Amino acid sequence: MALARNRRRERTVDYWPGFVDALSTLLLAIMFLLSVFVLAQFLLSREISGRDVVLNRLNSQINELTQLLALEQAASQDAEDALANLRASLSQSEEERSRLQQLLDRNEGVSSEAENQIGSLEQSLDEERQMSQRALSQVELLNQQISALRSQIAALEGALDVSEDRDEEAQARIADLGRRLNVALAQRVQELNRYRSDFFGRLREILSDRENIRIVGDRFVFQSEVLFPSGGADLNPAGEEQMAELATAVLELAQEIPSDINWVLRVDGHTDNVPLSGTGQYEDNWELSSARATAVVKFLIEQGVPANRLVAAGFGEFQPIVEGDSSEARATNRRIELKLTER
Repeated sequence: MALARNRRRERTVDYWPGFVDALSTLLLAIMFLLSVFVLAQFLLSREISGRDVVLNRLNSQINELTQLLALEQAASQDAEDALANLRASLSQSEEERSRLQQLLDRNEGVSSEAENQIGSLEQSLDEERQMSQRALSQVELLNQQISALRSQIAALEGALDVSEDRDEEAQARIADLGRRLNVALAQRVQELNRYRSDFFGRLREILSDRENIRIVGDRFVFQSEVLFPSGGADLNPAGEEQMAELATAVLELAQEIPSDINWVLRVDGHTDNVPLSGTGQYEDNWELSSARATAVVKFLIEQGVPANRLVAAGFGEFQPIVEGDSSEARATNRRIELKLTER
């Protein structure tokens, strides 16, 4: 009767693993969303940084052209002032020449000195006319240069506006990409979680009546004594039987998971904290835990599980479930863990 009561207690539904499974799924989803946020921030900062460099370069060119335009305008103003002065001087010279010519007409016997003055004035007028023509040419050239500078400034301002518009479009595309990536990752997480739940459900059905097999969070835990001899990494007959049943469940699930979900079954080897002597087949617990995980993976491959869906990892004694040096704690920490996850 006592034995029957113990078995009924062992088969009582334990809700704690399901709670831990749900909590781990929530944490995984949060980690994915944080990763997407960091990626989007990185892409956005890199895009904005590049746009800022272009905008700064364009602004610098506009400032340089504006300064050059101011200098050209100042030179043009100086030329126009000089031209005005020449025109005023020319007008005065022409008035003087006209006055002297009138005087010459009234006095036909004017002295040679007056004629010299008139000749000198005419020569001066010719020189001033030439200077005025050169000034006009210089003003025209400056006006053309100013017009060209204004055209360049207008072109740069247009390029700056286009660059700003493109920057806004790029930021909008980055934001849209981030939203789409969030949705896609959330969908992948949900799909993998669903198949993980199916996988756990099938393993519970297969292994529910087995001793020394526990569920910890999102992992199945096999005690090493069930699978391996003490200090060894070769599966014993009982271990091969259990791993064969596990391989059947994995193969059935693999047919249902879509090919675009990059899932793997991770096999983790763990030991207790008792150091190895170093004189045996394995030098330390790192080698022993890795060899045991590798042995499970190779056996699953022999049973038909695709090699690209399996991962073997050794953790030595550095990831204990129970702290302490008691024989019970050490027995609990000697284990093989199986976890369905993404690559």
